[in-house]
This record gives sequence, structure tokens and C-alpha cells, in this order.
Amino acid sequence: MIIITGAAGFIGSVVAGELNKKGYNDLILVDDFSKKEKERNYIDLKYKALVDRSVFFEWFKENHEDVDFVVHLGARTDTTEFDWNVFQKLNVDYTETMFSLCAEYQIPLVYASSAATYGNGELGYDDSHDVVEKLQPLNPYGRSKNEVDKWILKQEKQPPFWAGLKFFNVYGPNEYHKGRMASVIFHSFNQINATGKVKLFRSHRPDFADGQQLRDFIYVKDIASVICFMIERHRDTETPRHQVESGLYNLGTGKARSFYDLAANTFKAMGKDVNIEFIDIPEDIRDKYQYFTEANMTKLREAGYDKEFTSLEDGVEDYVKNYLS
Repeated sequence: MIIITGAAGFIGSVVAGELNKKGYNDLILVDDFSKKEKERNYIDLKYKALVDRSVFFEWFKENHEDVDFVVHLGARTDTTEFDWNVFQKLNVDYTETMFSLCAEYQIPLVYASSAATYGNGELGYDDSHDVVEKLQPLNPYGRSKNEVDKWILKQEKQPPFWAGLKFFNVYGPNEYHKGRMASVIFHSFNQINATGKVKLFRSHRPDFADGQQLRDFIYVKDIASVICFMIERHRDTETPRHQVESGLYNLGTGKARSFYDLAANTFKAMGKDVNIEFIDIPEDIRDKYQYFTEANMTKLREAGYDKEFTSLEDGVEDYVKNYLS
């Protein structure tokens, strides 16, 4: 069995769907299933059981002998939430308990870290373990992810394989429930339908023009592809040299693109003329706003992942035409 936490959420549901396509139907889906608006993310999935996150660890202790792999994607991901206690409970404590149990039961684990750990990017965007202790995240969410990474790197007892994936700016289907945290593409599509235009954040730095803030946007289907690659590489016991080494891995495309490009491609996919208006970044997040992110993808490539990442143009077109529309 493969466990997926956060399975009713954005990335978790897409990963579960990709595993179904590959013939993995013995999935244990873990989440807070009381939120009915997320039901359509998992209603069509093939799975063995739904387990509420509040009782999952008890379930895991009773059933661990049947578990082959854990994909831990459940987390509080709101970068505008500033109550540390929320992140301590849902992100830090929960992930550290998951890691400890996977180490005890010797079950491989992939968990979600984040590019938010890199803060302003003063130390670059290199997934070397040497920089983890020096990173300065800009918000409690990023801090929670970095605290977990730091803790895991100090653990003597570890699962047979583990990977912390530092997701960059993920977009794609099944994010409709994320509100303010949904991707700019999702919000752009809705704004265009409602008003015929898109509002982007104005730059508050002289070295960036309005709309030219750069992010590494990665399509959620690529995230699912990398996680499946790690699961299948670990299961390939016939050729141990093919197994991926444990550690932290960036997961972006390695190519930063502007918010303007993203919005313009949304207009194009909808068959409409570009109409963009610039607004001030809200003051509550202005000093925590990243102007540039770009993943160094060398480590994942050297681990053997050789598929091309979806271009921004192709990803936006697929998302808009085959899901949002």
C-alpha cells in the first residue's frame, strides 16, 4: 500500500491520480475529509481506504506492515497565516512524527518541503544540505518547512529512503479550494471571465519593472511525475544503483518566468487580448514578498530524472483549456 497525506488537496489528489494511471490502486488517502468542497478532488480516485488525519498515526501503527511507501503532502500552506502554533502542530510536529515512524518501521518517505525556505534568496536556490541551517524564511510557513528540514538532517535513525521536495510555485488542476493561496493562473482566469482584465502586483523595487517579478512556475503534473519516479526507482530492487539517494531536492523547472508572461499566456489560452492592470502589493505581505526564485535542478537531474518539465506556455494552455474552461 502507498499512503498519501493531503490526498483531498491540490498536489496530493493529482499525485494519487497519477499513481492510479500507473496501476497503483492500493492507496490509503489521508486528509481532513470534513471539507466537502474538496470532495471532487478524490471522488473518482481508486483507493483502498480513506483515513482522517486526526487518527492516522493510530492507523499507521496498526497497519504499517502492509505499507510500502509514504508520500506526505498534508500541510498548512497559507503564507499569510502568522499563528506559529498552527504551523507547529500541522507542519512541524506532524511531519516529524511521520518521519520517526517511517524510520522505526523502515518505510520510505517523500515529504513536501518548500522553496519558501529560501527566503529572499540571499543564499541562492541550491538544495545543498550545507545551507539549510543558514536559511532565513520570510514567513512562518517557510520557517515551519525549514525547521523540519533542519531536524531531519540531524536524525541518526532514518527511513531506508527519504526525500524532502522543495516545491517552487506550483499551479494546475484541483487547486480551486485554496482561496488566496491558489495560483495566479487560477485567479487570472477568474478575473478575465469577470472583468476582462487581470490585476498583477506592482513592483516596489527599482530593479524590477511592474509584472516582471520572476518565479519558477512548475505544473502540478510534473510534481506527480517526479514523485512517481522516486517511488518506482525505490521499488526497482533489481538495480540498486538506480535508487535515488536520500536528501532534499529542489522541484521547480530551473527556469524563472515573469508574472506578466503567466498572465499573458492565460489570456492567450482563453483566446482574448491581453489587458493587465497593476496594483500595490498588500502591506501585510510586502516585506515578505519574493521577487525572484529559480530552482537549481542539478541534484534531481543527477539522480536520474530526465523528463522535460512542462513549459509555462504548454502548462497554462493545458490547465486553462482542459480544466478551468
